[in-house]
Amino acid sequence: MLSRESVKSVLVSVFLIMGVLLVGCGGTAQQPGSTSNGPVTLTWSMWTASNPEVQAWEYDAALVTKKYPNIHIKFQTTTFANYWTKLESEAASGTMPDIISLQSQHTPGFASNFLPLGSYIKQNNFDISAFDSTIIKGLTFQNEVRALPYDFGPLVIFYNRDMFKKYNIPEPTNGWTYAQFFADAQKMSHGNDHGFIANPSLDSVLPFVLSDGGQYLTSDGKLTLDNPQFARTYQEYAKLAYQYHASPTLSVTESNNAAFLWAAGNIGMTVDGPWDLINFKSSAKFSIGIAPMPALSKGQITVTAGSGFGISNTTKNADAAWKAISVLTGPDAEQYLASSGRAFSARTAEQQYWYKNAVPGAESTLTYANAHAVPEVTTASWNQAQTLFQQYGVKVIAGQQTAASALSTIQQQVGNS
Repeated sequence: MLSRESVKSVLVSVFLIMGVLLVGCGGTAQQPGSTSNGPVTLTWSMWTASNPEVQAWEYDAALVTKKYPNIHIKFQTTTFANYWTKLESEAASGTMPDIISLQSQHTPGFASNFLPLGSYIKQNNFDISAFDSTIIKGLTFQNEVRALPYDFGPLVIFYNRDMFKKYNIPEPTNGWTYAQFFADAQKMSHGNDHGFIANPSLDSVLPFVLSDGGQYLTSDGKLTLDNPQFARTYQEYAKLAYQYHASPTLSVTESNNAAFLWAAGNIGMTVDGPWDLINFKSSAKFSIGIAPMPALSKGQITVTAGSGFGISNTTKNADAAWKAISVLTGPDAEQYLASSGRAFSARTAEQQYWYKNAVPGAESTLTYANAHAVPEVTTASWNQAQTLFQQYGVKVIAGQQTAASALSTIQQQVGNS
């Protein structure tokens, strides 16, 4: 496990941004479908992990009021891990915010809480073709777009260039292999240093499983985590921690905050996406590099996903909410998010701003990774599967339970849906 001081430092960073932040001021409510231009306050719920992220969303909220002076945004935030539990509770009690956020992996499980956007897209001649088609598909349920996307991207390896230099290790290239990755992780594991974070999260493990010939869905789209190849690859992944000590073992809390643990500076590599660059640039005191996932028996295969904003099916201000999300995912907002490192833009024209403000070599790496990526298709029980995978994964990574046993238990509890 990491030291008490490391955990305390991470938790302080996270708790600082918890709670509710306000942007704008109050006003009177519209009725559903109203075209009134009277003042309206919309609540908007989104996950964050740092103050720079909060500031980015506050900036975008201000863009809404700038374009539509009668619309003000009340911004609510919590951690990513808590967001989905909170949304479930709000949906059950009929207290969802007007604007809610959706990650593509959670579309099957949460889409029913979002208003279909097809009529708004058609009535406003909204150009959906300006967005990457894969993330539009990821936020579509029952042939209806449920959220407008702001980002997408592949999972990649973020690495500490200073640690590679410290241990005289050549930096990874686009065609690197798992054998090279494994050797590099071992070489950097001395004293308080570790070469990698073997995060017990389903998303972090999937690229390794897919690259090694494993699957997590059947041909007809049902969950199948307990297949032998998945278990074999997952067990080797866990050995990085409990056998080779190239990774620290993590608690659930530390797993949720793996990005900040890596940014602390004594871990060589971590699996993450382009959306976390904003946090790494603001907190890491070392030179950052980005590499694709390493190749295993079936090559280099990663997963791509993204997120967006939609209208809750309980809002009384649907028309105003549509105007707001069209701005929150509009060119100006996307340029800002891309430039700050918060989003690899879902709008293809604005992706250049992420590249321009990223780290050296990022464009080549991300282009390569996207060419070797498959959409992270999921099921309605994905949120439960992720929670259980992390819960049992802590034991697998620590060598206290086999991967096969944990996956069998998870599959039994989640089922095939």
